[in-house]
Amino acid sequence: MVDILGIESPNCVYCRLKPCSREPEAPKPEFCPMLTYPEVIKEALSKYVGFVKDVHRVASLVEKEGYCVWPRLREVVEFAMRLGIKKLGVVFCIGLSNEAEFIVKYLEGKGFKVYSVCCKCGGIDKTVVGLREGDKLRPGTHESMCNPITQAELLNHVGTELNLVVGLCVGHDTIFIMYSKAPVTYLVVKDRVTGHNPVAPIYAQNYFRTRLEL
Repeated sequence: MVDILGIESPNCVYCRLKPCSREPEAPKPEFCPMLTYPEVIKEALSKYVGFVKDVHRVASLVEKEGYCVWPRLREVVEFAMRLGIKKLGVVFCIGLSNEAEFIVKYLEGKGFKVYSVCCKCGGIDKTVVGLREGDKLRPGTHESMCNPITQAELLNHVGTELNLVVGLCVGHDTIFIMYSKAPVTYLVVKDRVTGHNPVAPIYAQNYFRTRLEL
């Protein structure tokens, strides 16, 4: 649905009012999905039942208690504990092995059973999935592919209840989420240029202008 300004709904980023946050009955732009798709919102609300409702409730309580106090790692621990989760999975980029080791040991110290799978598990060369030698970072050598389906299937096999992503590549993380049977949350988003802080280029647009092709 498109409004008179040519803005297709939903497109909340162009709303300067954000009445949904505090005053849902206040005036809204014509492209507001609360006006254009009320039936979708109503149907979505009906799906907050059972485990999904529990997840939402616990997440909201963690937000309230840890707001601007707890780092995300602590939030994950509190979230999992309050849901009664015992078995966690950690899938990590091989380039973040040290960080992943710290995370796993920290979680184990909090009483969780933790399973971890490296992105290169399987040791399968990239050419097996159709990449050419020239597509490798180091052509002419064995270069193991990232293997997110294996990561997911191994954690599915051992029955993890919540899986944590630690720095998987863009796209490989997508595949992992597609194949994971357990719910997934991010702990680390990989960004090799910014010390794994993807919003840094947004806060420093002038400095990153060339790299962002602005």
